[in-house]
Amino acid sequence: MIEALFEYRFLMNAVIASVLAGIVCGIVGTYIVTNRIVFLSGGITHASFGGLGIAWFLGLNPILGAAVFSVMTALGIEFLTDKTQIRNDSVIGIWWSLGMAIGIIFIYLTPGYTPNLMSYLFGSILSIEQFDLILLGILAIFTILFFGLFYRPIQFISFDAEYLKTHRIPVTLFKYILISLVALTIVFSIKIAGIILIISLLTLPQAIANLMTNNYRLMMVYSVLFAIGASLIGIAASWYINIPSGAAIIFALVVVFGLAKIATLIFKRIQP
Repeated sequence: MIEALFEYRFLMNAVIASVLAGIVCGIVGTYIVTNRIVFLSGGITHASFGGLGIAWFLGLNPILGAAVFSVMTALGIEFLTDKTQIRNDSVIGIWWSLGMAIGIIFIYLTPGYTPNLMSYLFGSILSIEQFDLILLGILAIFTILFFGLFYRPIQFISFDAEYLKTHRIPVTLFKYILISLVALTIVFSIKIAGIILIISLLTLPQAIANLMTNNYRLMMVYSVLFAIGASLIGIAASWYINIPSGAAIIFALVVVFGLAKIATLIFKRIQP
């Protein structure tokens, strides 16, 4: 496979995408897990299908369409949760079902043959293009800079947002930016694991990291490493065994989680 990296451009693109997505998913996923907004992220993930459908209908780039729709969904959920009496899970469910419905309607209204959406639903990392890498690269740089510059406020938002409010820190603004980052991370990583499985890439590396540490910063670092490692294993499995890359990546993460959990239990038993 190493020789093939230099022979086939699409394989090199897949490896670069794995590293970039691993960085973004590892960092943003830590925020998702520590804030217990996995269900919200799942709602944004499925709602992005609405943006895909509209973009197909208008002849635009599906990823950009999904990105705009997902950010609007994320901001809408955050706004309605804060400003109305509607339950958070109800708001998420409404946007979730609305996005899927809109996507299906517009895809079937698109003239000509119905597009093949398998790469968006289940992932197809080997179909990553140069434009996808540019989007992931920009997002990775912004994510690193944002979390690096505002690490302390983000950490307090995760554990004690009221403390920040007493110091006149714009908590609401931070939450809107962070939830928008969640949305963009989901959409720009869709081709890696797909709409159906992407939420696993945002939670499983963090679950593994949490078995090893409770330190917020270390959780992000470990999550990045596990996300990148599992993605590379998934690519190798996809290349050699000819199986879907998205499913291979998630399966690798589940296996690593199981092994890490067993190792943790053994360590606790032998510890004096």
